[in-house]
Amino acid sequence: MEGLLALPLLILLMGIGVPVAWAFAGVLAYLTIIYDVNLNTLMLQGFRSLNSVILVALPLFVLTGYLMQSGGVARRIIDFVGRLATGRGGMGAAMVLSSSVFGAISGTATAAVASIGVIMSDPLAARGYPRGHIAALLGVSSLLGILIPPSITMILFAVVTRQSVAALFASTIGPALLLIVGLILYNRFLAGRAFQETADERLTDESFGKVFRSALPALSLPVIILGGIYGGIFTPTEAAGVAALAALIVGAVIYREFTLGSLKDSVLKAAETTGTIILILLFSFMISRILAAERIPQELTEAVQFIAGSPLAAMLLVNAVLIVAGALMDDISVTVVVAPLFLPVMVASGVEPVHYAAIVACSVVIGANSPPVAPILFMSCRVCKAPVMAAVWPAVRLMLFVALPVMLATTFWPDLSLAIPRALGFL
Repeated sequence: MEGLLALPLLILLMGIGVPVAWAFAGVLAYLTIIYDVNLNTLMLQGFRSLNSVILVALPLFVLTGYLMQSGGVARRIIDFVGRLATGRGGMGAAMVLSSSVFGAISGTATAAVASIGVIMSDPLAARGYPRGHIAALLGVSSLLGILIPPSITMILFAVVTRQSVAALFASTIGPALLLIVGLILYNRFLAGRAFQETADERLTDESFGKVFRSALPALSLPVIILGGIYGGIFTPTEAAGVAALAALIVGAVIYREFTLGSLKDSVLKAAETTGTIILILLFSFMISRILAAERIPQELTEAVQFIAGSPLAAMLLVNAVLIVAGALMDDISVTVVVAPLFLPVMVASGVEPVHYAAIVACSVVIGANSPPVAPILFMSCRVCKAPVMAAVWPAVRLMLFVALPVMLATTFWPDLSLAIPRALGFL
């Protein structure tokens, strides 16, 4: 069981500031030494695992997010959703809905934080929203990009667990809709109680029509992408190419906001992000090979079942471990290392792999906003100009009253995540 020390070592290395990819390399070096592994063979197996058509979608969806940000697509979406979301808590609801539409195109949380936070944080503050609440709401709602397909997190999980990408995409739609409703209702409850939201000016029909016409090309992107995937027109990998091309055309030809500098910047940022993820994936594949050869997952399954004593308790224990891991590690690390490690435990408890993928996605929503690491929450604080301590308690309340109930509902109500994949013929 000394192989299980790899997880605390990974957390330690990340905690002392070692870059994520090289923290994985350190864990790999530790496992290679204690198990006397042939590194040449292991490296070959790692590269073979990376030789996947599915992974082609990864850089393309990352690029799509940056192109939307620099091409004016995100701003049009936010303007349109802001006109729809009126009444008490309307501006907060607009942020949640904008994040959901953004997620249905780019599949990333960081791009949503950067785009939506820059555009909406000051108007929300002017309407009376506390900066801490704005950062917390943005942090949680930006993770809708993980739940609403296409999702980079689900692509990674599909690669490391050899599941259908389309099935995993469909499995998170139900939890995403439940989270959207929960965030909007909770924000509406707070507006007028925890803070006073000032009234918005009434807009004429003409102004709404103008905003709608301007946003229509941007709003057509998720329809094209998701309609193409589930309509059988193209695969998720092909959809990534279509998304990147469509975002480029809309930003350059229709909105005309691209410059050579902004396009170059988007491509460079996408390349840097993709390079980091690919390195992490390579090391994680090699780590997984060693752990599988040493039967660590099987031993872990037996240990959890012995401690828990029942499938229900085992599921609760795995939920707790995923949340704690998410609070200590980034979402990619949880998805490619920790989550697959517990897949045999969940399968032994009667949970289907597609169902488990939805549970993992919900745990990432909570973990990415939970201290001490909380990468998305801290990024939201920077973008929204909010003190970190002012955002922690609002974020904790959002997770306790909204995100955690959604995760538990996803865990113990299988049809929430399995009904749509079944209806589409993926199961």
